[in-house]
Amino acid sequence: MAVYIQAIHMEPSNASDHEHIGAVQWLESGKQQIGYSNTDQMVTFINQGGDVRVADQQGEVHVGVVNASPPYLRTHADGRWTDNLLSLPRY
Repeated sequence: MAVYIQAIHMEPSNASDHEHIGAVQWLESGKQQIGYSNTDQMVTFINQGGDVRVADQQGEVHVGVVNASPPYLRTHADGRWTDNLLSLPRY
């Protein structure tokens, strides 16, 4: 089952880069329960084979881990990194 990120939390709140996504709000496909994870938890989940996506009007894109120091989340589609996470609502 896939987990769909629905909103992001930036740290600090006025930041605008992927590296500053501190937490995410998500929904597991097939369930109506919303969950929250900090970036470290989501990086671990993805690195252990978890399927994380962002859905919009055009379809779905996978969320991957950029192996920087520290690692951070970013969407990946058609062989390139994309900005779908940054277009999500903030909380």
